[in-house]
Amino acid sequence: MHEQKYIDREKSWLAFNARVLQEAGDNTVPLLDRLRFVGIFSNNLDEFFRVRYAAIRRLSLSGISAEKYLGGMSAHQLIKDITEIVIQQQSESLRILGNIETELEAENIFIINEDQITPKQECFLKDFYMQKLSPELVTIILNDLAVFPVLKDTLGYLAVRLELANDEVRYALIEIPKNINRFVVLPSEDDKQYVILIDDVIRYKLKNIFNIFDFKSVSAHMIKITRDAQLDIDSDLSKSMLEKIATSVKDRRIGEPVRFIYDSQIEDDTLHFFLDKMKIVETDSIIPGGRYHNRRDYMSFPNLGRYDLLYKPNEPLPVLGLSLDGSILEKINKKDYLVHAPYQSFSYLTKFLREAALDPKVTSIKITLYRLAKNSQIISSLINAAKNGKRVVVQIELQARFDEASNISYAEQMQTEGIELIFGIKGLKVHSKICVIERVEEGKTRRYGFISTGNFNESTAKIYTDVTLLTCHQGILKDVSKIFEFFDINYRVHRYKHLIVSPHYTRTKFIKLIDREILHALAGRKTYIKLKMNSLSDFKMIDKLYEASNAGVKIQLQVRGICSLIPGIPGMSENIEAISIVDNYLEHSRVYIFGNAGLTEVYISSADFMTRNLDGRVEVTCPIYDHAIKKELIDNFNIAWKGNVKVRYHSYKLDNKYKPRNHHAPFRAQFETYKYYQNKIEITEEVVQKTD
Repeated sequence: MHEQKYIDREKSWLAFNARVLQEAGDNTVPLLDRLRFVGIFSNNLDEFFRVRYAAIRRLSLSGISAEKYLGGMSAHQLIKDITEIVIQQQSESLRILGNIETELEAENIFIINEDQITPKQECFLKDFYMQKLSPELVTIILNDLAVFPVLKDTLGYLAVRLELANDEVRYALIEIPKNINRFVVLPSEDDKQYVILIDDVIRYKLKNIFNIFDFKSVSAHMIKITRDAQLDIDSDLSKSMLEKIATSVKDRRIGEPVRFIYDSQIEDDTLHFFLDKMKIVETDSIIPGGRYHNRRDYMSFPNLGRYDLLYKPNEPLPVLGLSLDGSILEKINKKDYLVHAPYQSFSYLTKFLREAALDPKVTSIKITLYRLAKNSQIISSLINAAKNGKRVVVQIELQARFDEASNISYAEQMQTEGIELIFGIKGLKVHSKICVIERVEEGKTRRYGFISTGNFNESTAKIYTDVTLLTCHQGILKDVSKIFEFFDINYRVHRYKHLIVSPHYTRTKFIKLIDREILHALAGRKTYIKLKMNSLSDFKMIDKLYEASNAGVKIQLQVRGICSLIPGIPGMSENIEAISIVDNYLEHSRVYIFGNAGLTEVYISSADFMTRNLDGRVEVTCPIYDHAIKKELIDNFNIAWKGNVKVRYHSYKLDNKYKPRNHHAPFRAQFETYKYYQNKIEITEEVVQKTD
């Protein structure tokens, strides 16, 4: 047996984020997209510290021996290891950012600082500062304050040091405004484009900002704080869930600091002043960085009209047999359809809801919502349905991490319009993605609906790969209706004929499915397991996959993020291979395929193989009965497996080694998946032309 049985989930997650950083460092990725990956890397790291690192820190401070939850490691040691990994990754991200900036200069795009401003740019910036930036600036002189201000973890700050004429040192804080784009596009000169960060515009104007002081010198260095983002929800029975979450979100801004990043060029006395005032101690994660933090802002770096430096966007393809002009319900009545975003258009889902909102025969719409787009068409369709007299029931998850405020706002909007809201179940997040409508046809109620692996969100549907089944299978949709009954009366546990539902049945059902593959293998029958998910960290499920491997079951795993399973170890997991694809789209769909000795079963799911998804959330896994859709999902899996570009192996070394080409031509899974759907359309068109 291998000395190590599992990979620590936190370290595995950091290895995933290193794969994102690899994309930023990849010369084959368009330059402006490489900047976007720097932003994604930074944003991911912020969330990691606010959630996972914060949870480990709580364990460490509680004195609980958490080794059983952390794969045999102490919380204190894990915190130390994480900080070391992150310091190395931050250093790598700075190196990559420097390279990108050099390459941008070769494209006549210059990111300049306050010392490089030309007279022409000075005129522009003077006006920009007076009109836009100055009114937004919050500047606080700190020395004489009785209470040190609370720094928000979503913002960047400039820590200012003023040395006065009388040698006294004063410290100040400037909040970098959040509602102005961080990057200011300056007037072009000699066919060269210039961009400056707001931070440097502020540095440029430091003397103006502090001109009431008689100072010898002034300097400003960026600092950033990350806070524990755990929601502490009180148990006051007189408050509604809406009020409790709203209060908790407000309190989050004063959560305990878990990470402090500073410009490594900052003066020692300034650094110690801030650490002391903010009560940050050595046991917290204190990370030296470069001149700029909040690099997540690079996700919205201006494109400057340089579309040649961005991935060429693929137009979402139509789903064969479905039209956005005709009736979708009419089509679904005859057969099931699969929508695979972003390769295919998410608009079919909004069209489904808009049609249901207007159809006089539709009596009710029930849907679960987790993360929503800013101006959600889903919400407007549901409000439209309510205005047309339909009964609309929405289960909205108020505890969707970092989307709480947005979901509270939508909930209040829907309540005003007469939509019935369900705010979940105590102790269980609702993460399922389901919708069912009821329509009266010839005096009888008939159900239509959809089940998805991803959120009903038009924005993320452009970059997250997810599959959605549109169906009017009455058995499946009767089960969906039972889930809404469970939301309403959650002490009653329903039995489901078709769906696999967490927290009651998912773990046991998947164990049965794996056990069946083990029996087939032991009987000498050809069988296999192919699983595609975002994360695999549940130890019991990993042990079951090890057992299947030892019985001779061939297992292929596509795990984008955390993978605590160690593949390819003789006597433990020699029949398991595991890969991760990180590319232009975020791989997000969960597809589970069981060979079953030739009688293949295929499922789509909202659940990963993580303990929280199996035991602590309401999740839905749906069987695929349509043979063409089954084949499509298996084809998709096999295309990804064949990929030899953007594909890394999972291993206990966490070294993110790329899958070798072995003299094969480059095969990029996401590009090939798009081609797969293009070919389907072309073949169908050829058949139609021949028939005509």
